[in-house]
Amino acid sequence: MASKSIKIRAKMKEDVVTVKALMTHAMETGNRKDSKGETIPAHFIQGVTCTSGSKEILTADWSGGISKNPYISFKYKGASAGDDLTLTWVDNKGNTESATVKVQ
Repeated sequence: MASKSIKIRAKMKEDVVTVKALMTHAMETGNRKDSKGETIPAHFIQGVTCTSGSKEILTADWSGGISKNPYISFKYKGASAGDDLTLTWVDNKGNTESATVKVQ
């Protein structure tokens, strides 16, 4: 599944998979003001999940304190080369995006 807002890699070395993902998102906290002095509404990723098959590998609950275009990296054991790995995010406005890669 191709995604315009997520770039993801999953590489295995020995029995450990290293996942690196970059998500494109504005991540507005709701505290900034625009050039007219108006508050920019909050718009941020609030949940990230990563699954492999039916197994949930990672769950993260975020808030507006995460920087623009967040990057996440983590490691896990128990995968095989060729397994599908899916990363999905959901923001506070209900938008969602997913990307799937094969473990290499």
